[in-house]
Amino acid sequence: MNLILFDGYSRTDLLPFTFTRPVAAIRFGILTIAEKWQKHLNTSVSYLTQDYLQPKFPLITQADNLLINGSVCPDDIIISEIKQLKLGEGLYAGNLLVAANIKAADVAGFDETTFQGTKINSKQENLLRIAFVYDIFSKNDKAIAADFALLTSGRKSQPISLTNQVVNPEHIFIEPGAKVEFSILNASAGPIYIGKDAEVMEGCKIRGPFALCEHGGLKMDAKIYGATTVGPHCKVGGEVNNVVFFAYSNKGHDGFLGNAVIGEWCNLGADTNCSNLKNTYDEVKLWSYRTQRFDQTGLTFCGLMMADHAKCGINTMFNTGTVVGVGANIFGAGFPRNFIPSFAWGGAQGFDTFQLNKFYKMAEAMFARRNVVFDENDKAIIAHVYKATAEFRLWEN
Repeated sequence: MNLILFDGYSRTDLLPFTFTRPVAAIRFGILTIAEKWQKHLNTSVSYLTQDYLQPKFPLITQADNLLINGSVCPDDIIISEIKQLKLGEGLYAGNLLVAANIKAADVAGFDETTFQGTKINSKQENLLRIAFVYDIFSKNDKAIAADFALLTSGRKSQPISLTNQVVNPEHIFIEPGAKVEFSILNASAGPIYIGKDAEVMEGCKIRGPFALCEHGGLKMDAKIYGATTVGPHCKVGGEVNNVVFFAYSNKGHDGFLGNAVIGEWCNLGADTNCSNLKNTYDEVKLWSYRTQRFDQTGLTFCGLMMADHAKCGINTMFNTGTVVGVGANIFGAGFPRNFIPSFAWGGAQGFDTFQLNKFYKMAEAMFARRNVVFDENDKAIIAHVYKATAEFRLWEN
């Protein structure tokens, strides 16, 4: 069966992260959602996403196609039910279309809201999925636990160095090539996963659930509270509490970051501090691209949502529940507003626009530092997002 992951209704509620990727390419737990499906079903996947993203995330169709909602994580019940779907049937969890078995001719125009196939009701009452940006960190404990079980089943961890202090070593897994020395690893509240060729430097204190993905790093004396994911090639230091870093992003110095999501190719300057709790203890509101206003989250703790390629200078301060768009560059004294549009350049004193030619130069330099090419597909995505988000840069009007 050909597996296709579709964006679905949640795509808008997962902006700004889905400006630059399909929903299923979001990292949640240790793996991206797409990687979870690949490993569970032992097959490749393709994406049904926005037209401008398809060159980088291609769509592959065959005679029979199994479309799966990219916001949904696999489990044994869902997988069993999906495998039983016949052509023209759709699996539902309440009103949510989880999966559909359709012909190739129907893929390109597929719309979950107008699907007319036979409805099959799922028996899964505790579906794990991301419907809003804050689900990425608030449900990360469940996602890490599920991925840890998937990745470590039937395998043996590399030995834990005797220089470390360890609690619950049976819930700690270290992949080949990883280095962990003179640190404290406490897996009493959740598992700890250290990926291939990752490094935990001396003096780090880690409380699970925690995942450090391949080639990632914790700087000396980092203090990490679960549930936190440090994605591939990310470098993290300071105090971090319940944060998901996607990949290739840096928070290399002291400063607090909590209840947050950081996209790819981001950099937080030294002593950046991000509030995750209002001093009134009120429920946090967060900018919604769907309603274009600040909507209630139902959360008391909610920090920074920073999209791909965003940067901030040293000593930057972010208010509780701040959303930063793609390619923004924030610097200067004071608290900037808690919705910063894509390609904004400035801070509390006001913003200009980060021009594309300068952005491309910066991105090419940052990619080169990691031996990655900023290619034409990347440029085309950025150019589209730049144009699509112009309406939010009010100073241009």
